[in-house]
Amino acid sequence: MGLRKYILKRALYSIVLVFLVITLNFTIFMLMPGNPMMRLANPSKFKNEEQYREQMQRFGLLDPFHVKYAKYMQSMLTFQFGYSYVTFLPIYDEIGSRLSITLTLVITEEIIAIALGVVFGVIAASKRGKLFDASSVLFSIITNALPVFWVGMLLLLVFAYDLHWFPSGMPYPAEWLQQGRWPSNFLVELMIRIQHLFLPILALVIITVGSYLLLTRASMIEVLSEDYLVTARAKGLSERKVLFKHALKNASLPVVTQTAIAFGFMLSGAIVTEQVFSYPGLGQWIWRSIEWFDFPALQAIFFIIALCVIIANFIADLIYGVIDPRIKYG
Repeated sequence: MGLRKYILKRALYSIVLVFLVITLNFTIFMLMPGNPMMRLANPSKFKNEEQYREQMQRFGLLDPFHVKYAKYMQSMLTFQFGYSYVTFLPIYDEIGSRLSITLTLVITEEIIAIALGVVFGVIAASKRGKLFDASSVLFSIITNALPVFWVGMLLLLVFAYDLHWFPSGMPYPAEWLQQGRWPSNFLVELMIRIQHLFLPILALVIITVGSYLLLTRASMIEVLSEDYLVTARAKGLSERKVLFKHALKNASLPVVTQTAIAFGFMLSGAIVTEQVFSYPGLGQWIWRSIEWFDFPALQAIFFIIALCVIIANFIADLIYGVIDPRIKYG
């Protein structure tokens, strides 16, 4: 099977999987007991029975089961997602206003964690059994076990409240939002935003970099004794080229898989961190949607997360063949 047929086959599988995810997502929330409007929304918003029925009709809660499923399928596939039970605002707008904030936080953190984890993992594998290797493994095990809320609160206590080096939260100063004015100088605005981003990014990097380090180290140890590396060294290549150009390429498949999974779940990866740092992104919105039982919002975000995971794994499958020529599509 050629690459084109393989891509077509994986695309068809992914499409079927998307429909299964939509169906499962719909079924789970439809089986929830109780009346959503009375249990999820604020009863004071309904002045009379007529207004209550209007809202029930607006959210499609009076429709038959098959009509609800058809509308839900349409809303998911068109990315409209319907309206929030709590705010009565379009969920598309709710997500759009927070998406860039969360992506800036999570993508920056993942890039830093992957870069540091891979580099130090390679070095640790090359120095197996030595002090650097032992300390790297110990650091990774400890940081992987730390809860992110504890790390975040500790960073806030030390760097925000005691030393006053960094702000305690928000992606930008609250005065900017209150006054509706942003600095005219781009560099000034950028530096202030970096200050606000530093602590939440640092908290996420601390708890995630260890997993990349351990995975890279384990993969590198498996390939460091291969004959082609002995040949590369015999040709006079520097140790840096041997490790990062030859060994890492063949040891990177597990790291690619881990990276794909991480990016797939990146929209939900900062829920607790955004709460700790009062960061108004998707993570904080998901947290509040869970608290208020805002089912349409949760359905939308669960679908988007599942879609990101499917796409990330699809891309990872294609990257495997680029990294390792021994992998044949078939």
